[in-house]
Amino acid sequence: METTAEGSMIPMRVVGKTCIARDVFLFELAHRDGAHLPAFSGGAHVTVLTPNGLTRRYSLCNDPAHMDRYLLAVKREHQGQGGSASMIDQVQCGDELLTSAPRNDFSLDPQAASHLLIAGGIGITPLVSMLRELQARGADFKLIYLTRDPECTAFLEELQAPELADRVVLHHDHGDLSRALDLSPWLANPREGLHLYCCGPRGLMQSVHERTRHWPSATVHFEDFGGTVPPQTTQDGPFTVKLARSGRIVAVPAGISILEALRRENIPVPSSCESGTCGTCRTGLLAGVAEHRDYVLGEDEQASEIMICVSRAVSPQLELDL
Repeated sequence: METTAEGSMIPMRVVGKTCIARDVFLFELAHRDGAHLPAFSGGAHVTVLTPNGLTRRYSLCNDPAHMDRYLLAVKREHQGQGGSASMIDQVQCGDELLTSAPRNDFSLDPQAASHLLIAGGIGITPLVSMLRELQARGADFKLIYLTRDPECTAFLEELQAPELADRVVLHHDHGDLSRALDLSPWLANPREGLHLYCCGPRGLMQSVHERTRHWPSATVHFEDFGGTVPPQTTQDGPFTVKLARSGRIVAVPAGISILEALRRENIPVPSSCESGTCGTCRTGLLAGVAEHRDYVLGEDEQASEIMICVSRAVSPQLELDL
């Protein structure tokens, strides 16, 4: 969960609320004073203070060219802590909400020549604004959108528009794994300049990650909002890391990543995504038991390597090949 000081948030008025799929509502927000909103790019999100007091991150779904409103699609999470339920059950047109300025950790790479977007379920939300941005650019792209059935498919009518007929693949498995779409035709042989963007359930993202191990790591991008991290066993408690090459011991406090702890000690380590998806910070693990939270390492690699941007320790100390 991301927290944002209320003083730095934007007062918004709800000017539209529509059910667009089973358990999914689209909220249209405008500045309370009618002012233009901060600009954003495809893939961006805002943090919303929900009625039950929790802060939640929601992707912006509208065309980034529209600066007078933000569109947020919210799915009721029956197993969640109540943030989405309070949005759907309590927020009505005319109500006010506080949101942060947009932030983008999942932006389109300006160097990409073509784009493959893969969404599962409510993971469509950041990809819708990407699609709109790519349309406006006249860029080359294809969207593959996987859902259970048409009734739970957000933005279904829009994505079935004639102008998107050769750009969008919609697939419903009706809850039958044997009817799942085979992604191999799109993932087997990456073209030069092609970038992939994926958002959806953990199972989908793990599958896509496994099938793109042969892709250049910088061309594969995932968005999970921190919500699909494996269950924690250490409760983010403190531990230490020993740097084998120097013998130095570095403390890793609760709530701070190994990567950040090393930075604070002016120990340079390469990194990129800082969400456990790109593999840039892969580091040798020489001793200790790690709690792996990344999407990169296979089970056969976890005993000897660690992604220090997200993973932590089960044992009191880890020894790293640094």
